[in-house]
Amino acid sequence: MDSEPLYDTATIQLETSLGYYLARARNVLMARTDQALKPLGLTSQQIGVILCLASGRARTPLELSREMSYDSGSMTRMLDRLEKKGFVRRTRSDTDRRIVELKLSERGHEAAARLPAIGAAVLNEQLQGFSRTELDSLVAMLARVIDNSPTDASPGCTLD
Repeated sequence: MDSEPLYDTATIQLETSLGYYLARARNVLMARTDQALKPLGLTSQQIGVILCLASGRARTPLELSREMSYDSGSMTRMLDRLEKKGFVRRTRSDTDRRIVELKLSERGHEAAARLPAIGAAVLNEQLQGFSRTELDSLVAMLARVIDNSPTDASPGCTLD
């Protein structure tokens, strides 16, 4: 579908850019989520690992990196922190010693069970004043923005 460009290079401004608002909205949600997660000892970035492992969408650092669009170095550092905090365990595969398998610890499973309620509370606070119709429209429009991407590089295991 051909249409007129929505932004003009001569008049585009930061404060009227969709990217500006998407980044600000994400930052607000992450800050609010970080605050809500403090009692669990987790951050908004770390919950993606917990959710991916709990749902079975990933079981190795490589799978997690791909699912969450993280580079392997960043993922290793995040896993180091989560393992040190007692949320995740790393073990060598019985079938291939080169492969590291990830499992949630008991603490990790307890956190995973609590995350939906925390996520819902944060989103409900942030969406005060929105109707169901408005939320559905916003989600549908954002899905269209994502669908216009040549590749889907969006993180798959998040609450925000």
